[in-house]
Amino acid sequence: MARPAYLSPSTGGARANNVSYLGAARCRRKFELYYPDGFGDEAYLIAERSHKERAHLEWDAELGPHTLRKLLARGEYRQIADAALRVESRTNLLFSFEKMALRDALRPPAGARLFAHELYAFLWGRGSPQRRFEDWVQALSELPRARGRVLTWPVATAFGFIARPDRHLFLKPRVTRTAARAYGFDLPYDPTPSWRVYEGLMTFGAIIRRDLDRRLGLRARDMIDVQSFIWVQGAQEYAA
Repeated sequence: MARPAYLSPSTGGARANNVSYLGAARCRRKFELYYPDGFGDEAYLIAERSHKERAHLEWDAELGPHTLRKLLARGEYRQIADAALRVESRTNLLFSFEKMALRDALRPPAGARLFAHELYAFLWGRGSPQRRFEDWVQALSELPRARGRVLTWPVATAFGFIARPDRHLFLKPRVTRTAARAYGFDLPYDPTPSWRVYEGLMTFGAIIRRDLDRRLGLRARDMIDVQSFIWVQGAQEYAA
């Protein structure tokens, strides 16, 4: 089984050996076709990085670890939920139906309370990455469902990505699976969020970062750059 890779340049497990290096080179060339100066390209910063980085900075200002702890201690669950929704709403990470379903799920006090406690545990709590991710997914599955489905891969991964781009990666299923196929990486997938798939995603991200680190201008600062690289490979607006 692949080990959690996060931002480490090293990778482990069988899936790390299944990468097609021809595919990796093609993906790199595709990225450089749009952004010749790599992650420092001005067009890249405007189109892909700036709004995601801005969302992280806003999150850090409103829901950084110390602030989040204080709000939890005071029972300010509504403030936490509202701030999380507000910051996320300024991104294009979630579909409109996911935004509406989550907003409805967090409207009842019980939903806001569950979300607030498990959000902190997922981002900053104790325990293994697997345990924290599985508890977070379980909490999302237990949120009130007024309309629509709350537990989707984008919802499960958006807040970790916004809050901690040093550690977490965002999963948009169709785009990410397309990118993995192009890269030659055997990404496991199930529509229901699970640790097995998320661990595979993190291994994929670590392999991409390891490969890009060898190229001047393509050394990823964080998972925002890694996710943006994945996006260029699989999104319709970048279709060849």
